[in-house]
Parts: sequence; C-alpha cells; structure tokens
Amino acid sequence: MRFQVLLTLAALSLAAAQEIPRPEYPQPQFQRADWLNLNGNWEFEFDDANKGLDQDWAAGATKFSRKITVPFCFESRRSGIGDTSFHPWVWYRRSISVPENWKGRRVLLHFGAVDYRATVWVNGRLAGRHEGGNTPFQFDITPLLKAGSNALTVRAEDPPTDRYIPRGKQYWEPKSRSIFYTRTSGIWQTVWLEAAGDSYLRGVRITPGMDGNVRFDARLARGSTDLEFHAAVSAGGKTVATASGPGGAERAAISAVVADPKLWSLENPQLYDVTFELRRGGAVLDKVTSYFGFRSVGIANGRVTLNGRPTYLKMILDQGYWPETILTPPSDEALQFDIRIAKDMGFNGARKHQKLEDPRFLYWADKMGFLVSSEMANAWLFDDAYAERFTREWMETVDRDYNHPSIVIWVPINESWGTPDLADRRQQNHLKALYTLTHSLDATRLVIDNEGWEHTNMTDLFALHDYTRTGELLYERYKELGRPNAPVPNNHRAALAPGYAYNGSPFLLSEFGGIAFIPAGHQVPEESWGYAGVEKSADAALERLAGLYRAIARIPAFAGICYTQLTDVEQEVNGLFTYDRKPKFDVRRIKEINDNISGNQ
Repeated sequence: MRFQVLLTLAALSLAAAQEIPRPEYPQPQFQRADWLNLNGNWEFEFDDANKGLDQDWAAGATKFSRKITVPFCFESRRSGIGDTSFHPWVWYRRSISVPENWKGRRVLLHFGAVDYRATVWVNGRLAGRHEGGNTPFQFDITPLLKAGSNALTVRAEDPPTDRYIPRGKQYWEPKSRSIFYTRTSGIWQTVWLEAAGDSYLRGVRITPGMDGNVRFDARLARGSTDLEFHAAVSAGGKTVATASGPGGAERAAISAVVADPKLWSLENPQLYDVTFELRRGGAVLDKVTSYFGFRSVGIANGRVTLNGRPTYLKMILDQGYWPETILTPPSDEALQFDIRIAKDMGFNGARKHQKLEDPRFLYWADKMGFLVSSEMANAWLFDDAYAERFTREWMETVDRDYNHPSIVIWVPINESWGTPDLADRRQQNHLKALYTLTHSLDATRLVIDNEGWEHTNMTDLFALHDYTRTGELLYERYKELGRPNAPVPNNHRAALAPGYAYNGSPFLLSEFGGIAFIPAGHQVPEESWGYAGVEKSADAALERLAGLYRAIARIPAFAGICYTQLTDVEQEVNGLFTYDRKPKFDVRRIKEINDNISGNQ
C-alpha cells in the first residue's frame, strides 16, 4: 500500500510539474511575495496570413484551434507542438483571475522574454507593446481588469528571415545548418502576475563598493514626494545595515554601509540579502527582496583581477540550448547542472554565447561562484533600423543584469555580427559607440568591443578565436604574442579593424578547441560536424585537447581561455557533453588537463 501511495504522489507531482513548468520565481534579483505563475496550457493559433489584427482576434470571439505549453516556443517538442517551419505571426490566449487578497493593489503583468515583437491585450483592451526578443517587460494592467475571469491575449511577431534583428544562433533558413540552429519564436520565458502598491518600485540598481558602501538607485512608478525609500541589508538572517531616504516622482537614491564586508569570490561567493520598501507615512506600499555581492573587476599587469587578485579566466563556451526546449531551459535544475558540470571539469566561468541567458542561470552562478561573460544575441546585417533596435535592446540587457556579481564581462558584438563590413566608418563607429555606451551604463565591469577579431582601439580585453588543430601549431602561431613590436596573428579574419593598432589590453583566447567526438551508440544528425574533423576515439580527442592546453601554458600573454564547448548543439558535435547532457569523457581527466594551466606563466 505504501508503495502505491508513493507512486500516486509521484504521479501527482509529475502532473503538477507538467501543468506549470518552470514554477520557480523567474527573477530572484527582484522578487515580490505575492505573485502568480502563468506558465502552463494556453490557447494558441498560427496566423500565417496575418489576418488576426484585421479580424480583431484580441476581442476573444475567434476560437484558437491549438494548445501550447508556455513558456516553451512552438518549435520545441516540450511545447506540445514541435513545428519548426516558418510561422511569422502567432497568437496566445488564456484566462486569468486575480486573487481576492490583491484587491486595492496594482497588478503587474510580466514577460521574461517574447521573441521578437509582442502586443498584449487584457479583455480586448491594449495593455502594451514591446520589441526585443531577449529582454523582459511588464505592464500595469490594473485598469484593464474586471472581477472574476479575465482574457489575456498575446500576439507575437518574429520575422524568421530578417537578418537585421538580434537573433543570435537562430537560423533564418528552414533547416538548421553549420553553427546555426532551430529558431525560438514567441513566448519563451516565464509569464507571471504580481501585486504591488499604489506606488511601486520598477527596479533598483545596486552598486557595492569594496569599502562596504553600497548605493541603491530606484526607479519608481506612480511616485510622489511624500514617499520614503528604505533598504535593509542582511547576512545569515541578521540585519547588518539599513538606509532610508526620500522618494520622488520617478527616482530615489540611498546608500548604506556594511561594516567589514565579506567579498564575493570564486572560493566563497558571499551574498548579502536586501529588502526594499517603499513607504508613505509609515505604511509599506511595496516590498521587494533582492541580493548583491561585494566584488571588483579590473585589469593589472596584463591580467584580469577579481577583488584585486590576478584571476586566470578558464571559461567554457555555453550556448544554452536543450533538445526538448531549444533556448528555454527545461527546468531550474538543468541550469544548476550545467554550472556544476563546468566547475567539475575545472572551469571557473562560462561565456554565454549569442544568448542572453535565463536570469536564474545568473542567480545560480552568483550562488555557486561562477564567472560569466554576458554576450548579446546579435543580428547579422547592419542598417539604420538595426543600429537603433540593437542599441535599445542592449541597454535593456545591461539594465536587467547589472546587479549580478557573477557577470564580469559585457560583450555587445561577436565576430563582427551586425557589423560585417568594418571598412565602413559607420559600422566602426557603431562598434565603438557600443563600447563607450556600455561603460557609461556600467563602470564596474570589463567590455569587449568585438569578440574574436577586428578589434578597434576600444576594448578592455583583446579576445581572439582560433581553432588551430594541434598544440604545436597553436604555439608556433602565438609564441611571440605580447612581445614588443610583435604583430597580433590573424585567424580567418584580421585581428584588428582597418586603421587600428593593438591597444595593449590583455589577450584572451576566447574560442579554441572545438574537438569533435561522437561516443559509440550515440545518435547524431547526418550533417553533424566539428572543427578540424571528428576524432575516432575518446583517447585521441583527449590527447589533442591536452596538447592544446600544453601549448597555452607556454604562452604567457594569454590572460585566460574559453574552450568550445560545454555541450553539443543539434548538428554541432564538439561538446564535452552530448546535447542531452551525457559526458563524452572522464570528467576528472578534463579537470586534470584544465589544472595544468595555473595562470602564473
């Protein structure tokens, strides 16, 4: 009987998980207590003829013929649809009911991400619009709600062949090929409701100093001059600092001092909790919890420093794709797993490649002591409209993730994507403008202007991509790197953009390896490939890997590395793990190879 009960409980648990996927709070950096997860079953319809607006589908009279599981995109199997063909316009609908205890409060509707343009209605009335497939947005839907059930409708537009929009590795042709993969269209991150006060916090930027000073810059909605902004910092459940100050119509700023601050580091990722309150006359209107870490990032003597200490970057390229869910992480545990296996193999960070990753990945990186190079999903081609939309979304990206101590590098552009002709002065200026813009938004981190090649004189790290097959060849190419008057080697593309010279920044070998190996019995697509061919045995692949590491250890100019890559992705089979997260090699052996580089060359 007990066994049957356990089976029943397990079945109920599985059913609940299937009903509401990704049930955890989606943004731990800015969390309210009263919230409602809207993931799960929604009505859904393709609108290939783009007639939904003319026929006023938002009004709710038109019945949608399909169901979809949010937050998984319709291209994914986990969505329940699994259609990877082109569908530029799609519609979603579900009913929502606001809990009784939210009466008299503002109701906020949040979307983690919708690719690429979203229009949202509540009860047939427009709630708002958003453009940008990677960044979150919210609407105050209080005036649109009625008692009981309410109709929430979303229209998503994602032009599948438009190469002027930031799309990352999502391919603009029908079938995946080479380094490009299946598209992610429409809703692909959690949707949720939450209750706030009549005046409420839109966001708080946290800037800790190494001396224990920490500044809180708040953005307010429906603010007024009779408000008070309050912060209470705690560690281990004990309050260690508080601060209060006047609010305003749109902003408030206060500072606190934490005595003897414990620093966030790889070895001890110390985090401080903070509770923010917006008050009026002693009454709490809005309450949000967050966290932060004291840490500094810099450059000294050709090395990256963390808290003033030289830190050799040992990163892994992580593209953040999964077989059943594509760009959407299938679970919170899946995010933790990817960080854990990277650390087990001796890596101290990840370069999130061509993807603004789920905020909970960054949360776990913060918690587990794991460095992140955060890279925007790029467009492919340049024009005026691209420059405007990319700049706006990049600013939203920096704003979303500013508070995460794990992020140490910002990367707006990779391999000249979006700026394919850097002989063009406009494209050069765009590249440099992104560098200076990023530093104007965030003075606490390093910025790479153009990951991999064609650098200008504005970059904090001189990142190079090189898939030279053997360690001997790699050493011959870079043995003079960093010496006076020695040129920076070119690989595939020039290391420097036309008209620019090396600016003295530390060198980072931020893509290398890509050693492909297919374990016996593992099924891969026929068009599978790897850099410089596929090795026939695990031993041969590991020996080639060890040879590359031995060469790198003899090149003192490198301040860090990033190995390609953590897992296979669709037809690209150069991962250390398979696409379904099975190890190809002995993890301990990978760690031994990684440990051969000390960073003290």
